[in-house]
Amino acid sequence: MKLINTVPLAVLASLLVVGVFARDQAKPAADNKADELPWVTRRVNAARVSFHTFTSRAAKAEISYHVYRPSAYDESETERFPVLYWLHGTEGGVNHIRPVSQMFDLAIRDKIETVFIGELIPHVDKTMRTIPRREGRILEGFSMGGYGSARIGFRHAGLFGGISILAAGPLDLEFEGPRATGNPLRDRILRDVCDGDMAYFKASHPWTVAESQAEVLRKSGTIIRQAVGSRDSSLHLSRRFHEHLKALFIPHEFHIVEGTEHNALALMAGLANSEFYRKALAPKTGDPAAEQPHAGDADKPRC
Repeated sequence: MKLINTVPLAVLASLLVVGVFARDQAKPAADNKADELPWVTRRVNAARVSFHTFTSRAAKAEISYHVYRPSAYDESETERFPVLYWLHGTEGGVNHIRPVSQMFDLAIRDKIETVFIGELIPHVDKTMRTIPRREGRILEGFSMGGYGSARIGFRHAGLFGGISILAAGPLDLEFEGPRATGNPLRDRILRDVCDGDMAYFKASHPWTVAESQAEVLRKSGTIIRQAVGSRDSSLHLSRRFHEHLKALFIPHEFHIVEGTEHNALALMAGLANSEFYRKALAPKTGDPAAEQPHAGDADKPRC
């Protein structure tokens, strides 16, 4: 049964902006149930979606995530499946898990890079029948999740066969336009995710990471896709990032989906996802530095 190229085991793991979402919540009482803790989302009832938790040493907390399993996963006790790691945007992931799971029958909470790379991926590989190598992993995200997909994926290209960057933001190094002054979202991102440090934000930004990782990305064979809607207000920034990757000679696809605004499901519906997944999960001819998921320095939050 050849499933690797067509039916990814989609882990809807939103591990990018916990600083924004968790700190917006009231501090829980000591006797609150796990579901009410900042690192644990509420359970979502959706077809073939299950709720899981694990204990994070880096975050010193229980972490929750949701998994969408294709029906073929339950029909076999030995078949191994690729995993798609989905990073949600600033709108929040929980409300969109149901429609995204339906799309995967046709395709959550975040914190720091250490939790995702060093803990969640090894945990999923240990507890589910995955393909525990980069040909068995895709990293995909929308909006700020797309930002995270680029930043984390570019830093760890040896872990992923494909990196999908959908309507990513913020891609502007200076937070241009209406967000430049007096915007609460901009202020929260800088304060809660980057410790209010603009220099750190720039150093951790996908634009800068692409520069430092350009040679690795050119040689890696990792399939990189960038996409944005033609009516998305951030289109010009996505174009600029695309031109930046071109100038660095980083191989990638760039798609503009006509008539689409800043909407994850509409954007995905306008893309040839099955072809991208097929290429991402194919054996790679590149020669990236050998990499295995491992815990890194968790002392400073990574924005």
